[in-house]
Formats: sequence, structure tokens, C-alpha cells
Amino acid sequence: MSEIVKLESVTQYNAMRGAETLHPLVSVLDLSQVKPMPAQNFRFGLYAVYLKELECGELKYGRSHYDYQEGTLVFIAPGQVLGVQPKVTTFEPKGWALLFHPDLVKGFPLGKHIQEYSFFSYDVNEALHISEQERQIVLECFRKIQIELNHAVDQHSRKLIVSNIELFLNYCVRFYDRQFLTRDHVNTGLVEKFDALLNEYFQSGKQQEAGIPTVSHFAEALHLSANYFGDLVKKETGKTAQEYIHSRLIDMAKEKIFDPAKSISEVAYELGFKYPQHFTRFFKQQVGTTPNEYRSTFY
Repeated sequence: MSEIVKLESVTQYNAMRGAETLHPLVSVLDLSQVKPMPAQNFRFGLYAVYLKELECGELKYGRSHYDYQEGTLVFIAPGQVLGVQPKVTTFEPKGWALLFHPDLVKGFPLGKHIQEYSFFSYDVNEALHISEQERQIVLECFRKIQIELNHAVDQHSRKLIVSNIELFLNYCVRFYDRQFLTRDHVNTGLVEKFDALLNEYFQSGKQQEAGIPTVSHFAEALHLSANYFGDLVKKETGKTAQEYIHSRLIDMAKEKIFDPAKSISEVAYELGFKYPQHFTRFFKQQVGTTPNEYRSTFY
């Protein structure tokens, strides 16, 4: 499975699965009616969403493995590599797949903000687990897209297909918000662990060698994708993960500025800034005054 197969078009994907292509830019497939994907690594040039309703194979995305369970949605964006490692099973896979080329949404509002649907960059083990009611909503959205694919193409076809894809993605935003709440046991203590790692980073002086910590650094330490980690932190604290890091950095900066024996340059280097002027600019953006102005209000 070392070779990576590029999936650049809907037609290519449909041919691999033995499905008819009704539209060159979008496809909805009943997985029980098509060939299974071969055991291979694939680099997608498409957006893909899989709704799996029975365990029917293992996916490998990056370093993560995920065994599909009933009622699970997995999202794939162009450029991502997905490895398929089927298990030996005695039944046909059951579920659905929605695939669409980036060109489909160009010229529509969805094309301008599709990057805002951050779950397309989640790891496969951060999939969306949906209830039966949510599953019915997903299937209804897929059904409406399928109706348009089977309808004679006219001037309204593409607009209606894109509108239904956007509706589906907006429902998924709601479902993920619900999952962050109802699956709280999975993420118990996430912010506390983040806090502990943040404290450890600064207390060890690592910032003086490695610089200001990044969101991806802590996400990796917690075995989460950067987007999923950031979204969880936002739900818990109201701040993005980067804003959370910055607020901690400012708290530490204020404490150090209180020490009149330290120059502002020394404070900057201790916090991990390579250049004092970058620290001054950052502090003013966050606090509204320069470090020297802030110090002068106390001394």
C-alpha cells in the first residue's frame, strides 16, 4: 500500500466503484450498490463525505485508524490522503457517500467560505457520530441531491445541488456542536490538560529555545488535529486556542513587566520573542498600550 492513487475527478471515482456518472462534478452513492474501495492509499482531489451505517472496513488517515461504527460521518477535503484497509467480511458495506469537485461550488457563496467548515480537516478518529434523527436529516439532504442528479439538467440544477450541499454542511455544524456537548466524557479535562501543558511549556523555559508555542504543538501533544482541538477549546472557553495561548502569554508578560529590574527586551526574550519590537507590537495589540506605557502606570 505504498503507492498513492490520485482521485482527481468524480468520473474516476465512480468508475473505480462501478457506478454511473450522472454529473461530472458531484455524485451520491448507495454503498451497498457499488464495489468496495480497494486496499490502497488515495489522495483526494475531491470533497468526500461518508456516512457508514455498519462496520465494513478500517480507514487510516495520517497516523490515526478508525473502525466505522453505526451512524458515523467522516469528511475528506482535497489534498488529504486516505488509506483503505478492508477487513474480511461476509456482508456488503452499507451506507452512503457524497463526493463533489471543488469546481462545483465555485461562483457560489459556498465556494467562498467552504474552508470555514473546519471538520473537513479533522482526523478520521474525530468523526461525527449522529443520532437516528440526525441520520434521517442527512439522508434527506442526500436524497434531494440525488433527485437533482436524476432530473434533466436545466439552469437550476447546479444551484439546487450546491444549496443542498450547503444545507447539509450547516446541519453538520449543528451536529458537531451537539457532539462537543453530549460526548463530553471523551474530552473530559481537555482545557485542564491544555492548561497543564501550557504551564509546563513556559515553566520549563522551552519558549526561549523553541519560541512561542503553537496550536498545532498542543494539539499533537493531546493526539488531536489542530482544527478539532481549536474548535473544542472555543466551545469550552469562548476563545480560540490561539487566543487562549495569547491571553496566557499576556498574563505572564504583565507579571514580568512588574519587575523593574528587567528591561522590556529581557522580558521579550524570556517569553520567546526573537525580537523585542515584535513583543512590543504584540503587547499593544492585546492590551492597548506598549509595555513601557503599561509599566509606567505602576511605577
